[in-house]
Amino acid sequence: MKPTRPIVLCFSGHDPSGGAGVQADIETILSHNCHPASIITTLTEQDSRNVKKLIPQKPSDILSQAETLLSDFNIAAIKIGLIGHHETARVISQILQQCPDIPVVLDPVLAAGGGTELAGQQLIDTLIERLLPLTTLLTPNSPEARRLSGCEKLPECGANLQAKGAEYVLITGTHEDSEHVNNCLFMPDDLSETFSWERLPQHYHGSGCTLASACAALMAQGLDVFTAVNEAQDYTWHALAAAYQPGRGQFNPHRLFWMDA
Repeated sequence: MKPTRPIVLCFSGHDPSGGAGVQADIETILSHNCHPASIITTLTEQDSRNVKKLIPQKPSDILSQAETLLSDFNIAAIKIGLIGHHETARVISQILQQCPDIPVVLDPVLAAGGGTELAGQQLIDTLIERLLPLTTLLTPNSPEARRLSGCEKLPECGANLQAKGAEYVLITGTHEDSEHVNNCLFMPDDLSETFSWERLPQHYHGSGCTLASACAALMAQGLDVFTAVNEAQDYTWHALAAAYQPGRGQFNPHRLFWMDA
């Protein structure tokens, strides 16, 4: 009998265009030889350019799905993406409290790449109060880090988000005005590490989902957070470097780029 692959449970939105959300999670997790289990937090109406509408799912259904999976599977890591509604954030926190020993990667999706707001203040407050204290690794981009922390300078953002409960914080620098993309990992004991990557020329749909899911999958494989973050960035950069344009908007990461080798 072949050995069982580690299982990653994803709480994610559904992107009908296939660029982000649960499909991005599944492709990324499979690429790291893990098994993806998924619960849809919200349906969406979107294309490769922008999100037009969120259709949140019932919190009671999310809870029952999670309890069914947790009673059957040995979950090795949990990844949280688009939440869509403050009641969804509340029920996810309830689920996480039932499995405190499972590492949690939270990608705080606050806005679409096309600019549509995806999180109101009530959701942001619930995310901060209920989810950050249960998060192993938080992966905001720089605008999300500033919005969640209320700080301007990124080192202050990282420290603030750790003080709010996140154990590790990886702030990505794609939105910053810099020659290279500089991602900074804030770790316990006031340690930090900056990773510098060549800036790629396009705008990408689902890059944050890809990075967070890769981190979760690598942590499910047993890697420590620092090593998982380092390897996940390398995987994500290569997926973006091989990106393709399925529609008239952003490019999709080619998460199965390794199949072309």
